[in-house]
Amino acid sequence: MQKKPYIAVIGAGAFGGWTALYLLRHGARVILLDTWGPGNSRASSGGETRVIRGTYGADSPYTRMAAHALELWKRHEKRWKRQFLHRTGVLWMAASGEDSFERGSVEMLRKAGTKHHELSLRDLKKRWPQINFEEVSWAIYEPEGGYLTARMACQAVIEAFLAEGGEYRQLAVVLPGTETGNWRGLKLSDGSKLVADQYVFACGPWLGKLFPRTIGDRVCTTKQDEFFFGTPSGDHRFDDKHLPVWADHRDRFVYGIPGNQGRGFKIADDTRGPELDPTSGERVVSAGGLKTIREYLAFRFPAMKNAPLLETRVCQYEQTPDSHFIIDRHPAAENVWLVGGGSGHGFKHGPAVGEMVSELVMNEKEPQAIFRLARFSV
Repeated sequence: MQKKPYIAVIGAGAFGGWTALYLLRHGARVILLDTWGPGNSRASSGGETRVIRGTYGADSPYTRMAAHALELWKRHEKRWKRQFLHRTGVLWMAASGEDSFERGSVEMLRKAGTKHHELSLRDLKKRWPQINFEEVSWAIYEPEGGYLTARMACQAVIEAFLAEGGEYRQLAVVLPGTETGNWRGLKLSDGSKLVADQYVFACGPWLGKLFPRTIGDRVCTTKQDEFFFGTPSGDHRFDDKHLPVWADHRDRFVYGIPGNQGRGFKIADDTRGPELDPTSGERVVSAGGLKTIREYLAFRFPAMKNAPLLETRVCQYEQTPDSHFIIDRHPAAENVWLVGGGSGHGFKHGPAVGEMVSELVMNEKEPQAIFRLARFSV
């Protein structure tokens, strides 16, 4: 009988957790490690909600990936009898005068078979009168999009991984040594050493710290402020039964998630913020960011002008220079895979990325050029 390969996955977030689960299902013996646990507050996959949408512009591989991921999310909801996907729909507002991104997106959505509607300004005003559509000429509406409950989903993946026979340990990898091509095993924070046949590092914003030469600042961790506002008493126009997830693509890209299971009206600026140390960084929103968001809220949602701020949160993006993921072998170690660079849009793709990485590792295949490290040296 052929021996099962022993694979260590480092990082239990959206990419690592799903990768570990699919490796297990493809016949490997898998151990999964994470320093602070799945969906923890330092992780890129932490927090309550993440958007799932297929609007990505022209010639993007992520529209088709998002469509596949959506099916995988639905399949696992049914399998686990749990809800992670809230299909509020996603409304992507196109700015007057410059809508090439949205025009390109429509064609990609059509090719991917993603349900979508092009709505005129008249349609928008009639359907969502609570939104001020000034400076908007039309919009894309994806009825099957919406938001995912992030932390809950990360924890559910690990629960399934354990139930299906995987091993999980809450430990950190001890530096240095990960960049040398001749290391034999991983030193862990409890003093033990882990030796596996193959290793998958899906450790989000820490990928550059573990691999300073191979990754380094090719993954830049940025601070992203999120704000949650209280809706008017007795006014249900701003909950997720009456308003979709929305994105406003003008000079700045602002997005929001209504309702949020009672946590308030979530709104954030997608513009990349200042660098943040994911381990020691203080997670306090900026006063300037709050002022900008309040001004935007009063403009786009007039009835929310004086809405009280209920809570704030600082999340992070693990940003690559071109916003594409990193999925590749370490150039000095054939049995080491590097997976990350979610760039603020990775969470939704978790099950699709996990499935992809598992197939690459188990079948010794080569990743697509768009995800390979070699693109940075061109």
